[in-house]
Amino acid sequence: MKKIEIMLVDDELDFLEIMSTVIRGWGYELTTATGGKEALKMLKARKPDIIVLDYLMPELDGIATLKEIRKLDKDIPVIMFTAYPDSKVLKGAEGLGISALIPKLSTYSDVSASLKSMVNMIKKNIIKKD
Repeated sequence: MKKIEIMLVDDELDFLEIMSTVIRGWGYELTTATGGKEALKMLKARKPDIIVLDYLMPELDGIATLKEIRKLDKDIPVIMFTAYPDSKVLKGAEGLGISALIPKLSTYSDVSASLKSMVNMIKKNIIKKD
C-alpha cells in the first residue's frame, strides 16, 4: 500500500523544517512548499492526499491559496493552522471545506490527530481519492 502523501505549506522555514521532520517521523510521505504560489504549482504536478496549510503567509495567504486549491480539487482534505486563531480566520475559511483549524501553539498534537483522522477516512473510502 502506498504511503499517504502530505503537502505542508508554510513560509516560516524553521517551522516548516521542524514539522517536516515530525510528519515524516509519523511515517507519511511529505512535500513542502514555502508559500501559496509554490503549493499551487506543486498541486498541479502531483496530487497529495492531504494539505496542511498556514493561514498567514505573504504574497498569497492561506485563504487565497485555499480558494485556488478548491478550483483545482474541491475534495482534498485541508488542515489549516494559524498563530492567530480568531473569528476572522474562521469567517474567511467558511464554505471552503477545511477539515480542521489548528492553532500553531498546539500544532504537533492536533496535526497528528487530524492527520490520523483523515488517513482513516481515506482508507475507509469516506474521502474519495482518484
